[in-house]
Order: sequence, then structure tokens, then C-alpha cells
Amino acid sequence: MKGIRGISQLSTRLYAAQAARKLDASAEHVTFHPQEVQVAKLPSGLVIASLENYSPASRIGVFVKAGCRYESPDNQGVTHLLRLAANLTTKGASAFRICRGVEAVGGSLGVTSSRENMIYSVDCLRDHVDTVMEYLINVTTAPEFRPWEVSDLTPRVKVDKSLAAQNPQIGVIEALHEAAYKNALSNSLYCPDYMVGHVSADQMHNFIENNFTSARMALVGLGVDHNVLKQVGEQFLNIRSGMGTTGSKTLYRGGEVRLQNGSSLVHSAVVSEGAAVGTDEAMAFSVLQHVLGGGPHIKRGSNSTSKLNQAIAKATADPFDASAFNANYSDSGLFGVYTICQSAAAGDVIKAAIDQVKAVAGGVSNADLSSAKTQLKAEYLMSLESSNGLLDTMGSQALAGGTYQSPEAVTQKIDSVSAADVVNAAKKFVSGKKTMASSGNLIKTPFVDEI
Repeated sequence: MKGIRGISQLSTRLYAAQAARKLDASAEHVTFHPQEVQVAKLPSGLVIASLENYSPASRIGVFVKAGCRYESPDNQGVTHLLRLAANLTTKGASAFRICRGVEAVGGSLGVTSSRENMIYSVDCLRDHVDTVMEYLINVTTAPEFRPWEVSDLTPRVKVDKSLAAQNPQIGVIEALHEAAYKNALSNSLYCPDYMVGHVSADQMHNFIENNFTSARMALVGLGVDHNVLKQVGEQFLNIRSGMGTTGSKTLYRGGEVRLQNGSSLVHSAVVSEGAAVGTDEAMAFSVLQHVLGGGPHIKRGSNSTSKLNQAIAKATADPFDASAFNANYSDSGLFGVYTICQSAAAGDVIKAAIDQVKAVAGGVSNADLSSAKTQLKAEYLMSLESSNGLLDTMGSQALAGGTYQSPEAVTQKIDSVSAADVVNAAKKFVSGKKTMASSGNLIKTPFVDEI
């Protein structure tokens, strides 16, 4: 990894260049022209996506098609370990050097993962892009996984699992995927209990070798020059050829998981198979989610305009919270309702929520459809206002299809969803095989075959 230090020779100082222009007497005023997202695919299969937004701070991410769905039965939990191992010693830098080097320039380095992807990202002032990029490349292409360092991760894995166990929503969502699918998407984001302390450095290396290939990566940047990012990708991320692990096609099965405990609040999710991300049907389910009510739009608000909440309020006087649940993946999806209520009212609340979806399956008014589209467009556009949201959108699209859809194109797709599309989506939920996950005191909570 000695050549990584050459990154500093690639970067072009935007502000330095502009300052030089200001010294020219003929340049009266320097303007920053708006840029569009640029996407390029290298011969290696690596996708480069960037947006020069002239921000004084840059954000760069390496997206890898290596989420927990690609784990096999013998390496369950390996992606959880990889998340925690992002700051460990690599072949080009020690753990201390990575930590000290990133902090010295006021930057940050982090890693997150979903069931589909792993995202390594760095933030820094744009004058220090070359410095933090060196560590980002080291972490993603040259991890060393020293056995004693991997062993030291075990207490952190236990802390992560403990914190997750204290959040009933996380428990329900994880159980929901376990019950809904036979494989792939059924894998948990967290290391299973039986694998804690048993994921070896060799298993981590093998997972990296099989999944961290150029064709499964996207290098995405905000506040960076596209040509510089492209040169970095060509020189330092041309690591392994091939498509890597293809993964199993997701098989939806439906089922139920009940997490009985002493909590007086019951968290419950009831879903059917939804739609794969990027499809017209997925857009219809997104609009349906906002027709029903996707969550409060006012901080600590009750979301009193939600159709789900209005329907449940007629069925019970007990306090509750309800929202439509929608998750989309590359080859499947889940759609349904998520409710939180007192244990005694669980049966009435869940039944009222499902009945409301059935009511929408019978028809939706133009006013409700228009309102839902407006909410969905606002939610989408607002998510792009943060660098984190924009980077995630760019990276996910670039990794999935090697392209980027402009906000205008996405909003046009939202506008094209018809009332019939929304009704058909609701009918698919009503007629589909159900999956249910519940947590709390479940004495009054119905089973999936009773709803």
C-alpha cells in the first residue's frame, strides 16, 4: 500500500485555483457554476459518482455490495465484525495512525451497513481530502485483521447486541426479516449469539476476498472534482476482478416470531411481500405508505391526520402509535403496518390497522392521493439536503445500476403513480401471505393466522 501516499499528487485545490484567477486583473468576478451529478463506470466495473457542490467540506464514501444478505451459514455475523473493525490496523497504516491521522485534520471515518451494502465514509475539509482518502483506501482494500485485534472486538459485539436488545423496534424488525424469508434477507445485521467470539480473522479475510471486488464497489464523493475521484478509483480501487459472491435469490415464505417479555407496551409488525427497489410497483407502495401514514410530520406530534391513527382511534381509547412499514431491497420488499400500544388493546389496534389497509384497497380519493404524493416528494427532496442523505442516495443508485436519477426524474415518477396503482398495492398486501413479529406482553396479541 506504499503507493497510496501518491493521492496527494492527484488532488486539485479548487480554492487555490480560484484565488490565482482573482490575481488576474482581467478576472473581475469569479462565479461557481452549478454542477450536475457525474457518473462513470471504469473497465474494472468500479462506478465513480460525484457532485462538485463547492462546499468547504468534502464527504467521500466507498459503497460495497457486501451486506449481511451475502453471509453464509458458516460466517454469520461477519459483517457486524467488519463494521467494528474499520479502525483496526491495515497493511498500510496502524490503528493508532488511522485514528491520529483522521483526528489531526478534523475529519471523521465511519462505516455503516444494511442488508444489501456496506458503506465506508470520511468527512473532512476539502483541503485535507488527500489525507483522509489514504486511510479510506487502506481500510477498504488492505485490512490486516490481526487475530488479537479481532479477539478484542468481542466485548464490543456484546455491547452492540445489548444496546439493540434494549430497543424493541430493532428486535421486531430483525425478527420480522427472520420470519419473512428463508435465506439471504433473513440474515441479521447483528452477530448471532452462537457466533459471538467465534468469527475468525480468516473468515473476515475470506469475506473481503469474495465480496470486496472492483465490480461490486462504487466510489462516491461530494465536494470533490470528478476527474480526481476517477483517478483515485483507477489507481487504488482496481483491486480484484470478477463479480464476487452472487448471493442466493431471496425466497419469501411468511411466518411469525413472538418475543414474549414483561413490557407493558406491545410492538407488532404485520407485513406481506412488497416490491423490489427501483420498480414502478415500489413507487406505488411508497405512495400507499403516505396515504396510510408513514409517521408524524411534527416533532413529538401525534400524527392525527394519519388514516391508520384515525381508524384505530375509533376502535380503542387507549394510547397507541401506528404507521405504515415499507422496506425495499434489490429482489424483494416488505410492506405492512407497525403498531405500538398497551398489551390489553393489542388485538383491537392491530385489527383496526389492517382493516384500514383493506379500506384503501377498495379505493382512494384524489385528495388523499395528492396529499400522499406531496408528502413523499417533500420527504425525498428534504433527504437530499443533508450530505449524508445525498451521498447515500447517490451511492445506492450508482452501486445498483451504475446510474443516478435526478430529483426531477424521481418526482416525475411519483407524480405518475395513479390511484389504481395504489389500490393494487393495497390489494397485494391484503391478499398476500402474512408475516408477523411481536414483542412485549403478548397475552392479548393475536397470532398471524387470527388476523
